[in-house]
Amino acid sequence: MKVLIPDIPKEGLDLELQESIESDAIVTPIIARLKIEKAGAEIIIKGDLEVEIKLQCSRCLKDFCKIMSIPIDVVYHPVEELKDEEMHEIKFEELDMDFYSGVELDLLNLINEQIILNLPMKPLCSDLCKGICVKCGEDLNESVCNCIRDDTDPRLEVLKKLLDKEA
Repeated sequence: MKVLIPDIPKEGLDLELQESIESDAIVTPIIARLKIEKAGAEIIIKGDLEVEIKLQCSRCLKDFCKIMSIPIDVVYHPVEELKDEEMHEIKFEELDMDFYSGVELDLLNLINEQIILNLPMKPLCSDLCKGICVKCGEDLNESVCNCIRDDTDPRLEVLKKLLDKEA
């Protein structure tokens, strides 16, 4: 969905969107509740979005669905502000800032960006997920494997020999 910047009233614009994106990962339509305001040349967007997304557990490798509720707080500046600068280092305070050009603002790009930025780095189907056996590949959530476990770090095996000599 695109918003025309000159059409944003002084009191702001309240939007409730329900967008379907063609993706294997996104299970349900995205529901976004946004407040768009202008402050001079800046466009301030606040709100939240909710989406159900399909992920793969990083421990047991099974697919699972997770409902994500993502807060949105972004300030758009006109791209003309960057014309005088060749390179600009982004500071921590500027991570919620973006730029726009022209008279249109594409909210679908903002929504996609926020979903990607909020994906978990190490998705887990459950905090109690036991994962898979490193030797046989058995899913430890469903059964117990018969592999002999040696939890000794092979890099520390030399130190074990020192303990045997003292005894």
